[in-house]
Amino acid sequence: MQAILLRLLVCFAIGSIPFAVISMLGTGIDIRKVGSGNPGFNNVLRVSKGRAVLALIGAMGWLYGFAAVLGHCYSPFLKFNGGKGVATSGGVMLVLYPAWATMALAYFTVARISFGKLKWGEAGTGASLTTWILFTLLMLLFSGHLDASLSLIMTLLLMWRHRANLRRIFGGAGKSRVQRQPSAVHSSH
Repeated sequence: MQAILLRLLVCFAIGSIPFAVISMLGTGIDIRKVGSGNPGFNNVLRVSKGRAVLALIGAMGWLYGFAAVLGHCYSPFLKFNGGKGVATSGGVMLVLYPAWATMALAYFTVARISFGKLKWGEAGTGASLTTWILFTLLMLLFSGHLDASLSLIMTLLLMWRHRANLRRIFGGAGKSRVQRQPSAVHSSH
């Protein structure tokens, strides 16, 4: 039991490292003050595609994966604020079920690009949450009720972290919202 608790603590600690903030070091850009203001992968992607890869971090196992996602979302290094858990949970998805995750992430790519081309201000939220819904359905169909239930819990956690985005979507502002862009950001970042 102590070994499990230690692993959970380590995963929480690793997940709490603000990789989105770290990925922007040397650019003069504080990711928490540009774009959506969220220190997560989608905001780094919005601000600097080249640095977005640095913001990705994976996790191991459902239990350890949850610890990493919670650590990312509630980082003690950022006064228990953090990202919304999308990229970290995507890492969990990839580690646990690479084949199904590849399908879900292919969907994410198409959805993110499509929503972006539609100038939908909540493109990242729409693509991220519907990807987890798709992954949950894949788990239910091909893996079983336990994995589907755990995937659903992860989906609900992500929805909770995106509750302000969901209010904008269901409040009718999702399509018209203008994304904040920093004036100092150049496409070469």
